[in-house]
Amino acid sequence: MVATLAFWLLGAITVMGALAVLFFRDLFRAAIGLIFSFIGVAGLYILLSADFLAAAQVLIYVGAIAVLLIFGIMLTRESHRGNPSNRMAIPGLIATAALFAAMAFVVTSTRWNISAQPPQEPTTDALAAALFTTYVLPFELASVLLLVAIIGAIVLVKE
Repeated sequence: MVATLAFWLLGAITVMGALAVLFFRDLFRAAIGLIFSFIGVAGLYILLSADFLAAAQVLIYVGAIAVLLIFGIMLTRESHRGNPSNRMAIPGLIATAALFAAMAFVVTSTRWNISAQPPQEPTTDALAAALFTTYVLPFELASVLLLVAIIGAIVLVKE
C-alpha cells in the first residue's frame, strides 16, 4: 500500500515537473520543473530497487546537468522571455505525435516478462562486478570515447 502510494506520488511529481518544463515560458522556472522531474525519476528508481541508478540520477542529472542549465540561463540575457514562437511549431507537433504513436505501439506490443525472483539489494556491488569483469572492454571503450569528446570540445572552443 505504501509502495503504491509512493509510486503514484513520485509519478505525479515526475509528470508535473515535465509539464512545467513544457508550459512555463520562463526558462528558470522550467529548469526548476526539470529538477523536480529528475527527482521524481530518482524516486521511481528507488522504488524499483535500483539504488545505483537513483544515486547516478541525483548526482548527474540533478546535481550536474540541472545546475549547468541554471548557470547557462543565468548568464543569458532576457531568459525570462522564453523562446519566441516560430513556424516550426506544426512540424514539431507532427513529429511529437509520430514519436508518441511509435512509443505507444512499442509499449502495447511488447510482452513484459516479470521475474518471479526479487531484485538484488543493493545492486551496486553486482553492477560494479559486472562492469569490471564481464563488461570491462565496453566500459573502457566508453571512457576513451568520452575522453576524445572532451578533447574535441576543448579544441573546438580554442579555435
